[in-house]
Amino acid sequence: MTALIAENFVPLLFVGLFVFLLLGIPVAFGLAATGLLFGFIGIEVGLFPANMFGALPLRVFGIMSNDTLLAIPFFTLMGIILERSGMAEDLLETVGQVFGPLRGGLAIAVILVGALLAATTGVVAAAVISMGLISLPIMLRYGYNRTIATGAITASGTLAQAIPPSLVLIVLADQLGRSVGDMYAGALLPGLLLVGTYLLFIVAVAFIKPSWVPALPPEARIYRESSGASGHKSLLLLLLIAGAAGWLWSTVHDSMLKKVMERPNAAPGDEIFIMSMTVASFLALGLALMNKALRLGLLSKLAERVTFVLIPPLVLIFLVLGTIFLGVATPTEGGAMGAVGALLMALLRGRMSLKTLNQALDSTARLSCFVLFILIGSTVFSFTFNAADGHFWVESLFKSLPGGALGFLIVVNILIFVLGMFIDFFEIAFIVIPMIAPVAEKLLPELLPGVPTDAVMIWFGVIVAMNLQTSFLTPPFGFALFYLRSVAPKKDYKDRVTTKTIPAVTTAQIYKGSIAFIILQVIMVSVIIAKPELVIGGLTKTEKLDDAAVLEQLQGLGGRDERQDETPSPDGAASDPLAPAPAASEAFDPMAGLLEAVKKDGSAEKK
Repeated sequence: MTALIAENFVPLLFVGLFVFLLLGIPVAFGLAATGLLFGFIGIEVGLFPANMFGALPLRVFGIMSNDTLLAIPFFTLMGIILERSGMAEDLLETVGQVFGPLRGGLAIAVILVGALLAATTGVVAAAVISMGLISLPIMLRYGYNRTIATGAITASGTLAQAIPPSLVLIVLADQLGRSVGDMYAGALLPGLLLVGTYLLFIVAVAFIKPSWVPALPPEARIYRESSGASGHKSLLLLLLIAGAAGWLWSTVHDSMLKKVMERPNAAPGDEIFIMSMTVASFLALGLALMNKALRLGLLSKLAERVTFVLIPPLVLIFLVLGTIFLGVATPTEGGAMGAVGALLMALLRGRMSLKTLNQALDSTARLSCFVLFILIGSTVFSFTFNAADGHFWVESLFKSLPGGALGFLIVVNILIFVLGMFIDFFEIAFIVIPMIAPVAEKLLPELLPGVPTDAVMIWFGVIVAMNLQTSFLTPPFGFALFYLRSVAPKKDYKDRVTTKTIPAVTTAQIYKGSIAFIILQVIMVSVIIAKPELVIGGLTKTEKLDDAAVLEQLQGLGGRDERQDETPSPDGAASDPLAPAPAASEAFDPMAGLLEAVKKDGSAEKK
């Protein structure tokens, strides 16, 4: 019996975890209980030493002192304060008025607001519930197809998982042992492409089935000028001016930053994009404030409303991401700055009270404790798992799969997709990722030869984050589906504007609405796998030097060392106490040998 347990210890460990979860024990406690129970069993059967758990307190203390995880409560507090201050309601109303005259305009507004809420609040529940309460009744009132309406709301609410600054990206970076800033930079372009994919889908529906996504009627457009004009021309002109300023900044950003920050490498594209958008946003806000203060009357009501509602959260998120991408602030410091900025925005809008602050702090503390407890439980589980050499068992399991590294990547994504139907993304990140990360680090560099391992793992992390996003949409336990179900009308009701009876929204309609957007997300995951440069394009650029530049740098180093050797100290001794004796340097000069080798290589290449 003892030999049987020892030979099959890792499979039995997973069976034990599955049993604990089926018993309804919370995941954090189930993980810790499985790790401790099987750790003691392993000690009894002689698989582990008796003092195996002696290092466990140090592991737990390491989690509690992890500076990277401090970004989670900061970004959570920022998002909850913005959500409680009514930002979602204002954005949905304003952006809905901008795109309302177009077919599919309400769905487009929902997706754009969902992307902005993702970048500011990062909380799926808040985004889905807010848009379900505000947008869904309006869509139903004006005859939107129910699957399109519910699908747009649930899908756009889940963008919080893929668009920086995402809590999922922070957790994945921590579990993969990589930089959060690099993870944000790698996920920026795929996240924006996913938003664009959603928008293209709505535009396609508007052309193919225009009756499914009707435009807002004229009486529903509330921001009009005294002349009856909609004000869109003024808004378009302001956007063109701000866009031109952003484009001009993008042309000089690299040269200016090289002078100011004295860095040799070219600025990555994501940094240029974020800073250009920051400049454009500040200019638009400044022009609107000047127009209002001086009563110039140059902007329409719609343009002013869009500027004062949309630009402040955009400026906040661009500043947070911009400081992170520039390397001025760490993600933790950026999160703290974002939380302070959210507090100031809420105060300036007169929507911050002591009750709101207490609720925000309470929710932040709850979520942070939830994450830490799961992380501690997963650490106890992985402690026993690693002690039993479980990573070798997992590696042998995946190595036997057909397709090599690509087969491993496909199977892992299928596994995460299926698990996402049943368990939360935090649990997947804390349970599954630590097991497969060592295997991924060994196998995946085969798919991207010449790419640094850190960049490969960032690519893998972004793929996992995109895949985890589908966990909120996949039936039967997609959380976004349940969030919308909780606020969608369960019974027929009479609309207060049209006085018509609106049929209830069924659970089947909500499930059906998610299918098209799940397919779009899977397509996006496939695109990232096929085109890794979308993620690593800005992470692997290095400055290339020719032979002459290398020789010049090396000669400069050699000359500097010689000058240091020749410079006497006040007492007449050599200034460098670690400098070699003259006899040793005459017998063998390492710099001369290195220069000679570089010259030979250069001449060989020319031949």
